[in-house]
Amino acid sequence: MIAAQLLAYYFTELKDDQLKKIDKYLFSMRFSDDTLKDIMNRFRREMENGLGRDTSPTATVKMLPTFVRSIPDGSEKGDFIALDLGGSNFRILRVKVTQDKKQPVQMESQVYETPDDIIHGSGSQAVLVTWTKKFKASGVEGMDVVNLLNKAIQKRGDYEADIMAVVNDTVGTMMTCGFDDQRCEVGIIIGTGTNACYMEELRHIDQVEGDEGRMCINTEWGAFGDDGSLEDLRTEFDREIDRGSINPGKQLFEKMASGMYMGELVRLILVKMAKEGLLFEGRITPELLTKGKIETKHVSAIEKSKEGLKKCMETLTRLGVEPSDEDCLAVQHVCTIVSFRSANLIASTLGGILARLKDNKGVGRLRTTVGIDGSLYKMHPQYARRLHKTVRRLVPDSDVRFLLSESGSAKGAAMVTAVAYRLTEQARQIQQTMAEFRLSKAQLLEVKKRMRQEIERGLKKTSHQEATVKMLPTFVRSTPDGTENGDFLALDLGGTNFRVLLTNGPVPPQLFDHIVHCISDFLDYMGMKSARLPLSFTFSFPCHQTSLDAGILVTWTKGFKATDCEGENVVELLRDAIKRKEEFDLDVVAIVNDTVGTMMTCAYEEPDCEVGLIAGTGSNACYMEEAKNIEIVDGNEGRMCVNMEWGAFGDNGCLDDIRTKYDQAVDENSLNEGNKGEDAYEKMCSGMYLGEIVRQILIDLTKRGFLFRGQISETLKTRGIFETKFLSQIESDRLALLQVRAILQQLGLAGTCDDSIIVKEVCGTVSRRAAQICGAGMAAVVDKIRENRGLDHLDITVGVDGTLYKLHPHFSRIFQQTVKELAPKCDVNFLLSEDGSGKGAALITAVGCRQRELVAQQQH
Repeated sequence: MIAAQLLAYYFTELKDDQLKKIDKYLFSMRFSDDTLKDIMNRFRREMENGLGRDTSPTATVKMLPTFVRSIPDGSEKGDFIALDLGGSNFRILRVKVTQDKKQPVQMESQVYETPDDIIHGSGSQAVLVTWTKKFKASGVEGMDVVNLLNKAIQKRGDYEADIMAVVNDTVGTMMTCGFDDQRCEVGIIIGTGTNACYMEELRHIDQVEGDEGRMCINTEWGAFGDDGSLEDLRTEFDREIDRGSINPGKQLFEKMASGMYMGELVRLILVKMAKEGLLFEGRITPELLTKGKIETKHVSAIEKSKEGLKKCMETLTRLGVEPSDEDCLAVQHVCTIVSFRSANLIASTLGGILARLKDNKGVGRLRTTVGIDGSLYKMHPQYARRLHKTVRRLVPDSDVRFLLSESGSAKGAAMVTAVAYRLTEQARQIQQTMAEFRLSKAQLLEVKKRMRQEIERGLKKTSHQEATVKMLPTFVRSTPDGTENGDFLALDLGGTNFRVLLTNGPVPPQLFDHIVHCISDFLDYMGMKSARLPLSFTFSFPCHQTSLDAGILVTWTKGFKATDCEGENVVELLRDAIKRKEEFDLDVVAIVNDTVGTMMTCAYEEPDCEVGLIAGTGSNACYMEEAKNIEIVDGNEGRMCVNMEWGAFGDNGCLDDIRTKYDQAVDENSLNEGNKGEDAYEKMCSGMYLGEIVRQILIDLTKRGFLFRGQISETLKTRGIFETKFLSQIESDRLALLQVRAILQQLGLAGTCDDSIIVKEVCGTVSRRAAQICGAGMAAVVDKIRENRGLDHLDITVGVDGTLYKLHPHFSRIFQQTVKELAPKCDVNFLLSEDGSGKGAALITAVGCRQRELVAQQQH
């Protein structure tokens, strides 16, 4: 018993001593975590170089775009043929992708040998950069391999094939695993060769046009270090391997880490150790000196925990070196160090990719899946565990799942094709849907023509009642001339809030009593309760005015529903409420539409401002019309501002040919606003409705399976959830798709990057149409003013206010461009109203007071 224990103790001591010697001998092959992090950072720098337009030509890590823009989403289906060429054999597969949950992918394949003379040479676009893995077929490098294959198919002539995709085996691995796990966005091969791919943000890929979405990048990381950046880590054995290779100085990282060279590295180490008398009692045999006698499969067998030493004895005996037990232990440890170094190197470069993904996503913790294939990873008994462990140490703020690719890269190639088919068909149908919103110049000129017709109808006494564009006289006969002065009180009622200059408050049912109560508060605050101030009342609702200070409310709009007001003179309702309060006296000089107020505000700065536009929650315009054309008002002298109330344009069906089913759905749902069947134009171009149009489109696209994996969330069903401010945010040029995705998540819409691209396109198309039809309306107005004045060319300023115009990133530009295109004889300057319609209302009051004084002086 004691003898056995002593023997075991002696053996353990011997083993430890032997391992320490090997560790010391191969010290340069064992890396600390600090060294691995340094490699990781070096690789990240090389990735950056490979992606940059100026640095990519000299980068060792080529970062090749694959034009694979999406991973499978589970809805793919169809029959596909896949060719797999990667070594001395190639495979042809038939891959059938179905919606059958039990067996979604069925494959049949046949393996064919590639003749040696073809391999070594005797005589969608993808240009072969260089052969690797000992492949040397001539006349192919620098050629488009798809073109070569197509020519060969045509030459044969007995079948046709539509070549959809050229797929790197690494990409195929990612796509295979992506079919099973939609979080998979990295693919790695660790076998004869080694390489990786991952989904990169398109905005970072300088070699490819566009910045929306993602694209799979084939890193070609085997060449990492070809510029000398790994020189301090390469050993004499690595250099010897490189010198004896068919491509010296190339693929240096691959030569340190891949299966093709691992057995040879071990052999070179054993030769040197034997020469130095550290192994086999110095015996060196011809077999041991023969290149290729130790293969990676032997390294894998030697490292097995139970039978490894036995396998080691068999391998070494075959080499004729007559190994001892101690030799076998030493050789097993050499194998461990070499394969462990490989796992550590791959972990460092993979860590670089994961860290980049994490930064791209802007998340605190990355959650992703890595698809892996390759004989070294699959067959080596310790490799996978070592790799996973090191990756988790190097990138601790990541939850990484490693998924083994069971069906190889050929299934992935079929998946790329399936995804390409799905995306092509999906894109076609989405474009078909959005085409209804893309109006041609001819259609926009037709909108302009019809607006002009409705303007004429609204101005004429005989057709005014039936006209959709009401052309309401405002009795504002002049813009400011700069002589106005005095103190004026302005009241602004345009929505759920109203302003008394600086005071805001919600609007209750007893509307006018509440307004007067707030005025009282304000006058107290200003210390002006005793003064009899002129007051202007900005009232942003359709009114029939009979004078500057009298307006009959035609109808409430914008969801406003205060009772007992429609058909009443709102100025008298205000005056009555002031009398009831009995605390102060005000001279109500003018009732002003907010559009008119905007025009007057801008006219104070630009005397040629004779048009006002509101493009915000609602949409409306006003302009200075010749008095002789306003048939519902007496008098032919001078001009008067007309409040167009153009939101109702199209209520007679004249816009039905450009209204979509989504516009109709928005109208159907506007029952709550009480204006179903009304305000057709406003519902197509105002801020209150654009988000709702987008929501209707998103629901339809989701039902058709193009968005959100076909799942309509409760959020998406909620009317009004998609506010116009979200359109403005989503369409911002500065916003990356990840931020778009964050907005969607905020709305409870858990979309992918692909979903974000579609949502962004929908938003852009809807808001573009809004800006264009609004521009067509404005073109009709400025052209009318030009013709009124008999001018060949008109210079005019339009005063503009409204959140859509001010805050949306593209609305104002597209709107102005449309006016320029549709009214080429008008040079239109657009002036933003900074102080809103309240200041304009006060200016109207000032102009009104000035006119009253003139009249009074004339009477005297």
